[in-house]
Amino acid sequence: MVQQSAISRRRFVQTTAASSLALAGMGRSRPAWAQSTKPNIVFILADDLGYADVGCYGQRDYTTPNIDRLATDGLKFTQAYSNSPDCSATRTALITGRYQARLPLGLEEPLTPLTPKDIGLPPSHPTLPSLLKKAGYGTTLIGKWHLGYLPDFSPLKSGYDQFFGILGCCADYFNHGAEAFQTYVLPFPGLAHQLHEQEVPVERHGYMTNLLGDRAVQSVESYASSKEPFLLSLHFTAPHWPWEGPDDEAESKRIRNIIDRDGGSQKTYAAMVQSLDANIGRVLQALDASGLASNTMVVFTSDNGGERFSKVWPFSGMKQELLEGGIRIPATVRWPGRIAPGAVSEQVMITMDWMPTLLAAAGTAPDAAYPSDGEDLGQVLTGRTGAHPRKLCWRFKAGSQRAIRDGDRKYLRIAGNEFLFDVVRDPRERANLKDREQNVFERLKSEWEAWDATMLPERSRPAPYNHPGNFLADHYGVVNPAPATPPASAPTR
Repeated sequence: MVQQSAISRRRFVQTTAASSLALAGMGRSRPAWAQSTKPNIVFILADDLGYADVGCYGQRDYTTPNIDRLATDGLKFTQAYSNSPDCSATRTALITGRYQARLPLGLEEPLTPLTPKDIGLPPSHPTLPSLLKKAGYGTTLIGKWHLGYLPDFSPLKSGYDQFFGILGCCADYFNHGAEAFQTYVLPFPGLAHQLHEQEVPVERHGYMTNLLGDRAVQSVESYASSKEPFLLSLHFTAPHWPWEGPDDEAESKRIRNIIDRDGGSQKTYAAMVQSLDANIGRVLQALDASGLASNTMVVFTSDNGGERFSKVWPFSGMKQELLEGGIRIPATVRWPGRIAPGAVSEQVMITMDWMPTLLAAAGTAPDAAYPSDGEDLGQVLTGRTGAHPRKLCWRFKAGSQRAIRDGDRKYLRIAGNEFLFDVVRDPRERANLKDREQNVFERLKSEWEAWDATMLPERSRPAPYNHPGNFLADHYGVVNPAPATPPASAPTR
């Protein structure tokens, strides 16, 4: 169990009980836990998958044998967090290894076609793929990008050699060609994105999850032939809305709003997650068949907490909320011979930790001019050290949400209400310790404010709450304020 500790304001995340893990002390030398042969890296990211949406985290209504296999063969984190309860902000943290609020892009919650066109991931910013590329890796992104639009931004401009997928937030599972832009005009034009090959729009017919799985298998086979180490970022769009399983093409033709508020069911959602699992199984099989599995790290996680049909037990809350259900996520990692099978870690970790961890495994490190806010967790993965305390911060503009976790305690502000929880003893966040532990409450609130002062200010544009009571009955007390007048200009870089 993680214990409470006092951590200095200067470096919230990297200060730990085991100072030898601090990335700043690593320099460019090879980490002690890395190996001489560069491992391949397959990073599998689900979209809006809840904490307990897979078997190894508590799902009992359907099976996910391939994702469960990753936990059986490797390590499962029980206290993994996303950097944000929304997609593009978390993806900013993943690819940069930094708190997303250090970049204008990270202030978008999420990035949409209505975002000012000059906001995206700057091609000059070092990234996980660009740094691995410098270390001799081939780099491929298959699936969702969501970090900026052409012509100024794209995966190819930020370190990937190959790209097949969508540039924006979402796509229909069947209608993902050029006509999708015209078909789905609600809630505003351009939200449904079409497939791209490199930076060129392409037409491919079939169920999106299968198309991404097909390309991932081809990519593994290609890298096996070339014998170069590789990063394969496999960022599925599943199980993000619209709610369409592999047999639901008729539903694709029915809906006119891609957010699909009148569709879906637990059965449909189960089919979407099981399709995701089946395609992950195909990739694992390709690694086995190509003889690459023994030297490949496979990571599986989600970009944020679950949405409408997700299971997030034992937590409360959902996507776009800083309650545990909106930011607690599944996270497993398999690396044969390096990570003990069946390992379970209570280490508190967060999305931005993956960048320094994976770079260290490859024998390199973040760019010194862009130090990571994440932590290299290699010693935890390999069992050389146990869990140690962390201090992590979040903010989300909709509902004016703020949160900080230090040890077992979590300060939360949401819609003007403030709380202090022990999220280990009370994971559903029901017992407010604000008055009972007033000194802890005041300290964490003050430390969140100190952290916030080091980030870019929140964008001035409105941030409507996306789960108001007229859409979700269990959010009946939540209403959106009247829209504010948008600013004349976007944040500067």
